[in-house]
Amino acid sequence: MATQMIILNGGSSSGKTGIVQCLQDVLPEPWLAFGCDSFVDSMPARMQASQEGIEIAADGVVSVGEDFRTLEEAWTEGIVTMARAGARIIVDDVFLGGATSQRRWLKRLDGVEVLWVGVRCESAVAEDRGVARGDRAKGMAASQADLVHDGVAYDLEVDTTHAESMACARTIAARVSRPPER
Repeated sequence: MATQMIILNGGSSSGKTGIVQCLQDVLPEPWLAFGCDSFVDSMPARMQASQEGIEIAADGVVSVGEDFRTLEEAWTEGIVTMARAGARIIVDDVFLGGATSQRRWLKRLDGVEVLWVGVRCESAVAEDRGVARGDRAKGMAASQADLVHDGVAYDLEVDTTHAESMACARTIAARVSRPPER
């Protein structure tokens, strides 16, 4: 069966977004990209920095509330529905709950062929990238670097500590199973 979804999981500033953009360039078929950042940005402003939505503490630790989880479930279901309808999908996610976060996806993915990709980056390098971006809380990247991978099962892992996004994208693209020729 052909790969319908690629789900990339990695901490903040690990390089997922750059890899997604490169994947869209190197994969021969068109792939839609969805990321947790755009999901958070699409929430009402009142849910950003609230207990019901998403909070980022001064030390960079992220916590989410019940309303966030409700919307996240709908978002996840919508993305999976698009894959079932024939769209090829790349997801850029941060599994704050490690294996629990992966199980949330698995609960909805029955019958969808997924390539699970872990995007790793040394915590100090990710933290430096986050500081350079200027839009991340200090400590966020370092706190997520290992946490997001806890108990998660991958088909493939890439490490952006020393590898460029395009090299990682080519490695991932080589693992994407193609639809049978007609």
